Amino acid sequence: MILIKNGKILTMTGETIENGSILIKEGKIAGIGQINVQDGVEVIDAKGHYVLPGFIDAHCHLGMWESSIGFEGSDGNEITDPITPQLRAIDAINPMDENFEEARSLGGVTMVASGPGSANVVGGQFCAIKTAGIVIDDMVVKAPLAMKIAFGENPKRCYNERKVTPTTRMGTASELRNILFKAFEYKEKLEQAKDDPSKKPAFDFKLEALQSVVNKEIPLKAHAHRADDIITAVRIAKEFDVKITLEHCTEGHLIPEFIKKSDVSAVVGPSFGHKTKFELQNLTFETPGVLTRAGIKVAIMTDSPVIPLHHLNMCAALSMKAGMTEEDALKAITINAAEILELDDRVGSLEVGKDADVVIWDRHPFDLQASPLYTIIDGNIVHKK
Repeated sequence: MILIKNGKILTMTGETIENGSILIKEGKIAGIGQINVQDGVEVIDAKGHYVLPGFIDAHCHLGMWESSIGFEGSDGNEITDPITPQLRAIDAINPMDENFEEARSLGGVTMVASGPGSANVVGGQFCAIKTAGIVIDDMVVKAPLAMKIAFGENPKRCYNERKVTPTTRMGTASELRNILFKAFEYKEKLEQAKDDPSKKPAFDFKLEALQSVVNKEIPLKAHAHRADDIITAVRIAKEFDVKITLEHCTEGHLIPEFIKKSDVSAVVGPSFGHKTKFELQNLTFETPGVLTRAGIKVAIMTDSPVIPLHHLNMCAALSMKAGMTEEDALKAITINAAEILELDDRVGSLEVGKDADVVIWDRHPFDLQASPLYTIIDGNIVHKK
């Protein structure tokens, strides 16, 4: 057991506890508030420091584009077929990549959603993983978590080079509709066959992988920067009655009323850096604040390795500088991210019964000089300064 005492606890439930304590037992939060020291408990004195839930990046590619390596460690895009729903991120993530250590020790990031890039119209399956461990299977919180799809420039550019569909936004949308039609047809045939093997359709790996989408078990995770691409993503999700989250949502601040009316959430970013392509011309850190004020649930991403994962807190701080409140900016990398990923029963806030993912900061994490003194994941101290 571990007892953290005397810290300023930002629970992310709306409550801040001054000089509070957290009791950790068997990987879970067993108590929070004012707790007396118990025998046999490791005590960490957090006096003068901030205690927060571990940060969550709701969209990155951790372990799929490895640090300090080129092609040999680049495993995020299978640019050989625009439709690859059968690909699984867990088969490509290398937990030995140094970015994991940096995430937890420099950035207090304890969980991420990691998955394929945006070269393909359907890129494959994201997973949610903790940032500590050496065997990816032991780090998984949920897999599959979501199905990556992509609109806009990336699929167009990748397949235009090969002179195959899609080379236009029309082609991207038609490819997605086509595979979704087939997935629903496949589902219908499976239901009609029931337990009669002779009536079952021939096994199709791609269509099998999409059953979790058509059954609304996981959402489409839609890469869309430009406003028209955001609108197309929502249009197709409504056509097929499937769940969707908006990823990047760079021009979301131009259409907040539409997004709010569509009742979808947004994972915004990466907002730091050069505008590397046309669809980023309206890139701004103001987007998360505009969407939040419109009543949209927002998380903030690094899109690592685009922005190093351990700078997730900096991205939230810059969003605050551009108009978000401190509370909303913190929520965007904690409880909002957990809720968008549908994992808020385990992570995202400091509450009894949740995973003991706790970070003690030497100062407020939005301070540029801030560093984690302790990072605790599932009740284990994985970093100590």
